[in-house]
Amino acid sequence: MPQRNVIYRQREAGRPLTDLSDYRRAGGYEAMRKVMTEMDRDEAVYAFVRSGLRGRGGAGFPMGRKASFIPKDSPLPAYVVCNADESEPGTFKDRELIETNPFQLLEGITIAGYAIGAVRGYIYIRGEYEHQARVLDSAIAQARAAGMLGTGLMGTAFDFDITLYRGAGAYICGEETALLESLEGKRGQPRLKPPFPAVAGLYASPTLINNVETLAALPPIIENGPDWYAAMGTEKSTGTKVFSISGHVMKPGNYEIVLHDTTLRELVFDIAGGMRPGREFKAAWVGGSSVNVVGEEALDTPLDYEALAEAGSSLGSAGCIVMDDSGSIVRSTLRLASFYRHESCGKCTPCREGTLWLERILQRIVDGEGRMEDLELIESLAGRMGGRVLCALADTGILPVRSAIRRFRDEFVHAIENGGDPRPEPMMEVAVGG
Repeated sequence: MPQRNVIYRQREAGRPLTDLSDYRRAGGYEAMRKVMTEMDRDEAVYAFVRSGLRGRGGAGFPMGRKASFIPKDSPLPAYVVCNADESEPGTFKDRELIETNPFQLLEGITIAGYAIGAVRGYIYIRGEYEHQARVLDSAIAQARAAGMLGTGLMGTAFDFDITLYRGAGAYICGEETALLESLEGKRGQPRLKPPFPAVAGLYASPTLINNVETLAALPPIIENGPDWYAAMGTEKSTGTKVFSISGHVMKPGNYEIVLHDTTLRELVFDIAGGMRPGREFKAAWVGGSSVNVVGEEALDTPLDYEALAEAGSSLGSAGCIVMDDSGSIVRSTLRLASFYRHESCGKCTPCREGTLWLERILQRIVDGEGRMEDLELIESLAGRMGGRVLCALADTGILPVRSAIRRFRDEFVHAIENGGDPRPEPMMEVAVGG
C-alpha cells in the first residue's frame, strides 16, 4: 500500500533535515510565513478545525477544538506545550521525527503559538531521549539565530520562543496534567479536572497541549490548506497517521499511511513484510499497549478511529505490536500488567493497589499456581479500577488484561490447568523497515 510523507518531510526530501538551510530548501517555514502574513489568529484556529486533525498522542481529540478553548480575554499569558514524552510501549514515531526533522516540529509549535496568542512554547521530552534532546537543542539554537524564534518573527509584532525541558523517564508524565506538574518542578502526578489546561494549565495560565505528531502536522496543513488535509481519510478520521509496527513482523518500523485507506492485514503483511517463515498471525495491540488486544478477526479492519472502535479496539498512538502463533498471550499480558504497576504514580488507591494485584494474580497463573476463579477475580478487580481514578492509567491498564482474557480465555485456562505457561522460543533477528 502507498505511503504518504506528510509528517515525515525528511523522507520526501530523501535525507535528514537537521540543518536549517536543508529544511528551508525542502519548503520549511513557508507555512509559518503564510500564517503570519496572510491569516489572523482566528483564521489559523479555524484552519485547524477545518482540517479535522485529531490528537495523535492517543486520545484522538480534535486539535482545532482544543485550540479554540483557549480564552481570548485572559489577563494571563498563554503557552503551547508539546508532549514529547513518548513512553507508550510499541510507540517510537515521535523519536524518528525529532531526530531527523526537528524543524517541522518547531515550526508547528510556533504556528500553534501564533494561533492562540501564546508567549512561549515548551517541549517536554522523554528523559531517555538524550540524543533527540541534543538534536532539538541544536535546532532551537539555529532557529533562534535565524530569527525564526525570538522577537518580531517574520517582521511581525509576534514574539515567541521555545524551551526544551527533559523529563526523568516517568510514563505518567505523558498524561497532560502530570506533565504540567513536572514542568512546574513538582512531583509528576495528575491534577483534578476541571479546570482543564486550556483554562488553567501551565502556571495556572491558558495552555494548549499536543503531541509531537499533532503539532508537526500543522505546517503541511497551513501550507497546502485544511481542505487538502481533510480530503485524505474519512470525515472523522482525516489525514495521515504514522504507525510504529513491531514484534513478530519481518520489517518493523515507522510507516505513514492515509487513515482508512489501509487495513490491519495490509499493514502487517504488505507493508511490514508479514510473519516470520512458518508462522501465522495471532494477535495485535494496534494502538500501543493501552488498547484491547485483537485477533485474526480484526485483520480486515480499516485503520482509522471509528473502524477500530467498532472492531473493539482503538487507534491510540498507533504503536502496533504484532504477535505470531509462537507467542504467549498469558506472558505478554503479565508483562503489560507489570509495566502499568511499575508506572503507576500511586496517587489514586484503585490504581496503586489494583495494578499491583493484577500483576500478582497473573504472575501466579504463569508460575503454575493459578486457580480458575482467578479469571473472575481479575474481571471483578478491573471493574473496581475503571473510572475511579484521576487519569487514564488504570482505565487503559486494564484494557489489555481484560481483553486478553476475554479473547484468548482458552490460553489462560490451559495455563491454569497445566501448571503454568512456558517461555516461548527466542525471536530471530529481522530486518528494520520504515
